[in-house]
Amino acid sequence: MEQIPEQAWLGQKNDFLVDAGNGHKLHRDVVAPFLAMQEAAQKDGLDLQLVSSFRDFNRQTVIFNRKWTGQAPLLDIHGDALAFNSLSENDKLHAILTWSALPGGSRHHWGTDMDVYDKTAVQKWGGKFDLVESEYTLGGPCHALSCWLNETMDQFGFFRPFSINTGGVAPEPWHLSFKSIARDFENTRNVNGLINALGKSDIEGKTCILPQLPALYNRYVLNNTNQHRLV
Repeated sequence: MEQIPEQAWLGQKNDFLVDAGNGHKLHRDVVAPFLAMQEAAQKDGLDLQLVSSFRDFNRQTVIFNRKWTGQAPLLDIHGDALAFNSLSENDKLHAILTWSALPGGSRHHWGTDMDVYDKTAVQKWGGKFDLVESEYTLGGPCHALSCWLNETMDQFGFFRPFSINTGGVAPEPWHLSFKSIARDFENTRNVNGLINALGKSDIEGKTCILPQLPALYNRYVLNNTNQHRLV
């Protein structure tokens, strides 16, 4: 097991990152397997590209705060918009965490995880691409890619950490994780480190979050009983 500093799994300082092209960064041991998988997809007529890769603690804080303050939409488990002004603080919190991780609790902090799509298929499709589950099911522009990943991704060491709804994070068929490296981060992260980091952060809703953070950690960071799932 590789030693993972606390700042690395929290997304505050990650020395494992290298350039993955087009403004993306990945863990140094993940780039080659991803490029190999991308090449295999291309040979099968699929344009496998990154939508999102590494995000640091500060970027995740911005994402969370925009949703908390109503500057970005909040969605229910089905991907439908919620009426922001009708939600309590607790309702807002759970709506956010269904789709976006707490800063420090995101798998995207590690460089092992990425969101992917079929860029060419989406461009030909021409609709508004929102990165929702229906775009990866029958009739969606990324359905063929999703089926290909079902059959192929494990050959390159990848898996989907959010494949089903367990009552925590919504299903994310676009989210891939490189298993062998992600396991080291999974085995290092802990609730006390997250509590400390969020307590010192500029996250909105802190008085709502911190008192229930152990339960939130179990539900949305560990994604309930599956210990291999973080957003």
